[in-house]
Amino acid sequence: MQHMAKKKAKMTVAEAAILGIQEKKGKEITKLNLENLEHSVTNNFVICHGTSRPHVEAIADSVIAFVKLNTGYNPVHKEGMQNAEWILIDYFDLVVHIFQEPTRKFYKLEELWADAEIEQFKSDD
Repeated sequence: MQHMAKKKAKMTVAEAAILGIQEKKGKEITKLNLENLEHSVTNNFVICHGTSRPHVEAIADSVIAFVKLNTGYNPVHKEGMQNAEWILIDYFDLVVHIFQEPTRKFYKLEELWADAEIEQFKSDD
């Protein structure tokens, strides 16, 4: 009998980003599917927050590493790394938003994009 290795399905950028967030215990992980919305800037947002500046920075580094490792992609653009109140990591079809909690509550992205399909992911909070 011949043994055939099962080929692993390729992970999406969103799945890899969410794993990176979960690895560093990002809080309230939410994915917004914006594909069916008019005037959306991307297909998906992944949003989470951390408990401190170092936590937010660690989550961002983990997202970049997990996406690179699992998909081969590097971010097209990233900003907010200097003060880490709100780090944005752009993968073109996916934008990852990593906030400090007060900043997340202030900007309320989930409310701004309330027409999107919203999916929650397990986090250790």
